Amino acid sequence: MQPRNMSMSGVVDLAAVKAAQEAKAKAEQARAQAARDGGAGGISPADLVIDVDEAGFESDVLQRSAEVPVVIDFWAEWCQPCKQLSPVLERLAVEYNGRFLLAKIDVDANQMLMQQFGIQGIPAVFAVVAGQALPLFQGAAGEEQIRGTLDQLVQVAEQRFGLTGLTVDPDAEAGGAPAAPERPAGPYDALLEAAVQALDSGDLSGAIQAYKNVLNEDPGNEEAKLGLAQAELLQRVQGVDPQQVRKDAADKPADVQAQIAAADLDLVGGHVEDAFGRLIETVARTVGDDRDTLRMRLLELFEVVGPEDPRVIAARRALARALF
Repeated sequence: MQPRNMSMSGVVDLAAVKAAQEAKAKAEQARAQAARDGGAGGISPADLVIDVDEAGFESDVLQRSAEVPVVIDFWAEWCQPCKQLSPVLERLAVEYNGRFLLAKIDVDANQMLMQQFGIQGIPAVFAVVAGQALPLFQGAAGEEQIRGTLDQLVQVAEQRFGLTGLTVDPDAEAGGAPAAPERPAGPYDALLEAAVQALDSGDLSGAIQAYKNVLNEDPGNEEAKLGLAQAELLQRVQGVDPQQVRKDAADKPADVQAQIAAADLDLVGGHVEDAFGRLIETVARTVGDDRDTLRMRLLELFEVVGPEDPRVIAARRALARALF
């Protein structure tokens, strides 16, 4: 497995957008299977911190990451900063009460895993969410920074992948099987599931309509707003000629629609700052309806990336300067 350097605030490339939807569906299936297997009751707080080796990585980390975010602490006995960081992570794993699972990997005994994650020094902390790996931080870190990173991790895991964590029973004995947390069906679960299935089958129009159906009844539904923004972006770039789009944008810097089309391609390709910068620069050169069209498209792209992403925050400031 090769780790992916994901943005925790928004997945914007075509493959990752679909992967997020698929991972969410798999998480639901994993919880349902755990319930069918008799996963009643909760795990012990002691089971929230586990030692993992190369032989158990597939089952202990990759498979478990379909149920709960798995935070990996790469450490070694000789590493003094590790001895400061590891106890903090272990304490927070218990404090977060099942919102994430802490996997400790001794790099001296698991050189292959260290190489696969591309680790140059320790301590190093990664997370695996629904089978996808991302770096959290390397080296010593303060507890406030660690808490902020973990808060963002569990929020993204729940909102984007449907991972609500494990049920912890303080009276359970260590070594118990993880339970499937109870999650009552929401009023729009069927429509959201229909949207995911439509995306899986390539029916972008169907997915868009399903998300709109949810928003018609619940305009504040964050999952539907994110899904709609992503599905509409995918639909806009479907079937376009990238070379022609970029040529038009280069040849016609004042053409609003040409710049909008190029910004969509920038975002899908993961060039977030380029997409935002292109439209903000065009905003500064336009007035009237053209300016409003650009502003609305920027707001849609902000929704795709995520309002808390630093790039979105910076772009909002730049947009305000361009407008006023």
